[in-house]
Amino acid sequence: MEKDRKETPVSPILGKQSVSLQKPVYMIDSASIVGKKEGEGPLGDLFDLVGEDDMFGAQTWEDAESTLQKEALGTALRKAGWKAQEVRYLFAGDLLGQEIATSFGLVNYELPLFGLYGACSTCGLSLTLASMIISGGFADKAACVTSSHFASAEKEFRFPLAYGNQRPLSATWTVTGSGAFLLGAEKTGKARAKITGLTPGKIVDYGLKDSMNMGACMAPAAADTIEQHLKDFGRQPDYYDKIITGDLGKVGQTVLIDLLNKKGIDISGQHIDCGIEIFDAGEQDTHAGGSGCGCSAVTLSAYVLKMLEEGVWKRVLFAPTGALLSKTSFNEGQNVPGIAHGVVLESPV
Repeated sequence: MEKDRKETPVSPILGKQSVSLQKPVYMIDSASIVGKKEGEGPLGDLFDLVGEDDMFGAQTWEDAESTLQKEALGTALRKAGWKAQEVRYLFAGDLLGQEIATSFGLVNYELPLFGLYGACSTCGLSLTLASMIISGGFADKAACVTSSHFASAEKEFRFPLAYGNQRPLSATWTVTGSGAFLLGAEKTGKARAKITGLTPGKIVDYGLKDSMNMGACMAPAAADTIEQHLKDFGRQPDYYDKIITGDLGKVGQTVLIDLLNKKGIDISGQHIDCGIEIFDAGEQDTHAGGSGCGCSAVTLSAYVLKMLEEGVWKRVLFAPTGALLSKTSFNEGQNVPGIAHGVVLESPV
């Protein structure tokens, strides 16, 4: 009698830097909390909570950002009907030095924490790592949280608000907001989306140094990740309903499309950018658009997942972008390298 043959497991490793999840990871629920200006934008009615005061009852801007994270995770847990103790691991980060918004905002949840820094790509970074942990069988439930706050980021990376400096048209407006996402190995009841593929990005440095033109600084990294993703998976741009970057804004969008066109890749029919979607640049005077960790996170939760959940879009490539600078590197005259992480999100229906 012929012995039963064991099936060779399919490797999740794909191409040069991608991962194909043989079993999808489910986005069970999410939450988005934003400030007053974001609530006045085109997506205002979609957010879970809009603050009337950007201090959110705190005494400092940094503490206000911590409050954003605490409330975002709490809201997501309530919406999903989860208890905090059910979450195996927490993946979170922010823009501030030593990630103080995360440390002080999430301390009372008493969950094992992976503190992450990917600049404004942190939402994609957290979803990537949490998905691999769950898909690998090391956790059944995980939470991803990130945030930014206009006032705390301006202090950290640009100028004190009281200085009243002029902003060039290439500048973006840091989003005040926090997004929280609950990921699970199983679809128990409802789910907002499923994660089926990942393309972690690498650092790309084109030698740009203008911190007031973050879109141009980050666009090369977005182009690199998108190109590699399509190559690794053997796909064309029209495989996706949308290819979504995090916070390139109008300037960065133009650079991204031009860079990919030179490689023979046309994403102009699919591309949207969270930084463009979240504000009405003309009416709200946000110049090139929105930016910050909270930009892609709240737009993903409020808008992108809604479209997937309702089946309007079947699949998207979500590729938030980050500018890897600090006030120290900037003051020392260093370049502003970029990074982008690609996450394939599909409709659960």
